[in-house]
Amino acid sequence: MATTADFKNGMCLDIDGTYYFIVEFLHVKPGKGPAFVRTKLKNVVTGRILDKTWNSGVKVEEVRIERRPYQYLYKDDMGYNFMNTETYDQISIPGESIEGVQFLKEGDICEAQVHAATETILTCEMPVNVVLEVTYTEPGMKGDTATNTLKPATVETGAEVRVPLFIETGDKVKIDTRDGSYVERVK
Repeated sequence: MATTADFKNGMCLDIDGTYYFIVEFLHVKPGKGPAFVRTKLKNVVTGRILDKTWNSGVKVEEVRIERRPYQYLYKDDMGYNFMNTETYDQISIPGESIEGVQFLKEGDICEAQVHAATETILTCEMPVNVVLEVTYTEPGMKGDTATNTLKPATVETGAEVRVPLFIETGDKVKIDTRDGSYVERVK
């Protein structure tokens, strides 16, 4: 059990059987009345943000979370299959639990957040940037670089991203997995 004095960003709490991460918190000491803690909590399953106010000193159930590296192997009807890079155990993770799953390719290393007591996977995070090859895009017009215009391109995982006009089929590009945006061309 932890109290509101132990709150830290990224801490995981069990509130009525649902797991939440603390996104941010603020201790407030008003001039009149007791102190309280204002928090923003992110639901582990749905990703929704919840605002919650706690009285100072309230006990809360803390959940111990471990971060472990997993390597992506393949996808089947059960979900996405990963291998623990330390123990070589294989697990299946549903696509909803993986952020940026449309950019996932075989061999990628992802970081999974695991509930330490029950050994269940809560979320799986991809690296912030991945390098993918463009498999199809329309050819750009030569000299049309005066404006910051983007065109659609399909990458090797099948995802569609917006890239600058000078990118051609076969180029490797760096993609931000959080929002699917183009970062740079990789030589």
